[in-house]
Amino acid sequence: MRDHSRAGAVNWLYAAPAMLVMAVVGLLPIGYTFGLAGEYHRLALDTRFWPVVRTTLSLTAVTVALELVLGLAVALVLWSPFPGRGLARAAVLIPWALPTAVMAMAWRWIFNADSGVMGDLLFRLGLVASPQVPWLADATSAFWAIVLADVWKTTPFMAVLLMSGLAAIPDELYEAAALDGAGPVRRFLVVTLPLLKPTIVVAVIFRAIQTFGLFDLVFVLTGGGPGGRTQTIAVYAYDVVFRYQELAYGCALVVAMALCLVLMTGLMLGAARGGSGR
Repeated sequence: MRDHSRAGAVNWLYAAPAMLVMAVVGLLPIGYTFGLAGEYHRLALDTRFWPVVRTTLSLTAVTVALELVLGLAVALVLWSPFPGRGLARAAVLIPWALPTAVMAMAWRWIFNADSGVMGDLLFRLGLVASPQVPWLADATSAFWAIVLADVWKTTPFMAVLLMSGLAAIPDELYEAAALDGAGPVRRFLVVTLPLLKPTIVVAVIFRAIQTFGLFDLVFVLTGGGPGGRTQTIAVYAYDVVFRYQELAYGCALVVAMALCLVLMTGLMLGAARGGSGR
């Protein structure tokens, strides 16, 4: 017993230098970040910060809502038996598997004002007067370009999460509902949707956290433009640190972003529990 204690003490002694270095590297930046009282005061007075927060929240709300609806539809289709279902499931995951930066460059080409596919397609359909449409030069169309690109990429991921919830629903419940005369819509409303709610909550929270911290797609597709109208908090923090060389204020922005995420997650969990009657 004494030998084991001595061996444990020796192991801790050997590990102490590495643990000390890890503590210094990890705790010093945290202490420095939370000690920036002046930067947090500046944050409250920053006229750019609140528009950026509104843009980030709007992007998160619209994108996640569309992904939920489309992802649920895709999950229901892929869960139903049909010939080639395995191949269809694999093909659906291709957008999600693509690197975001590469995918964003493709969408930037699609929305190119001079030679983009989107303008040419709409022109051929007679929906626009000219194939040269400056999509990314207008704040509204640039915002919806980001939404479209993000929904296209991450809807498959939402579908995969929801299919995991569908797999946990017993077939006996559908059979019992069918015997009671419930049609497909009724079975979806009384069986699928209530039992899928925990998975939906997890999927929505997970995707909301990811979208709130969206950087690479926005940075490559619009760069936060035009005029900073599509800047997210992550892109704004990047500009502050690397373009304006203000590390302290960038740290304050990251902390504010983390607090927003905690608040947003807490609100969504509270809404989910309230909706379940607990």
